Formats: sequence, C-alpha cells, structure tokens
Amino acid sequence: MVPYHDTDAAGKEMNSLDFMDATTQTVRGAAQYLGRNGAKVGLTGFCLGGAVTIIGATKIPELTAGVVFYGIPPEAAAKPSDVKIPLQAHFANRDDWCTPQVVDAFEKAMKAAGKSLELFRYDADHAFVNEQRLSVHDRKAAELAWGRATEFFNKHLG
Repeated sequence: MVPYHDTDAAGKEMNSLDFMDATTQTVRGAAQYLGRNGAKVGLTGFCLGGAVTIIGATKIPELTAGVVFYGIPPEAAAKPSDVKIPLQAHFANRDDWCTPQVVDAFEKAMKAAGKSLELFRYDADHAFVNEQRLSVHDRKAAELAWGRATEFFNKHLG
C-alpha cells in the first residue's frame, strides 16, 4: 500500500508496474466479469489509469467505450491506430506530465487513424478532478468533465 501523498513511493510503484499485464490480466478480467451477462462495459482512469484506459481500448475486446482523464501511454504500449472503441479524453492545458504537445500528438494520431475521439481541454492543472489535491482541484472544470463523461457513457453503454 502506497500512502496517497507519498509521491516518491508512488513513482517507484508506477515505474515498476507492468502496464500490459495489469491491463490484459487484471482489467480484462474485471471487464469479462462485468460483461458476463451481456452488459456493456466501459473503462475510465486518471493519470496512470488514463494510460491504462487507452491500453485497454487497444487490448480488451470486452470494452465498449472508454473515458481518459489526463493520461496517455507510450505509443509502444498502445498505438492510436489500434484503438477499437470510442474514447473520450479530458486533459489540462497546464499539465507538465501529459503536456499539451503530447495531447496534440495523440489527437493527431487518432484522427489520422480515423478513430472515434471526443477530446476536451481545460484551463487547469494535472489532476484537476481530484478533490483531495486542493492545490490543483478545479471544481468548475471537474464538474464539466464529469458531466461530459457521464453523457458519453450513457450514450455508449445505454
């Protein structure tokens, strides 16, 4: 267990994570379980979880739609051309991890591949949805993003 505010420990844990195993084993297993009775399954994640959502969009056939919050994996882990489901993505303009340039490249690659992407940018910082991080939380942007994500999932998951 990594304490929430221990960024050094969190960084070590994140760097040691096998993204592909976490996605293709753990997340796929959950998607298979949730969809066992024919239910449509969506995936969402924040930061690292956002990256896992994009990986899942390329590797997990049981998914129907995904919503990404400020996270993009390396292209070696998930090529935009391999995305198989509609995605919605929310990014912060003042993000020093998922920079606007990284977001631009992702958006361009998704469009070039003809993939379904709704992408929104907010005048906010990385983790703007996180109410526990008061220094970056942006209530107005978070509520707008949540509303959009809810509408997207309602549209694609029913």
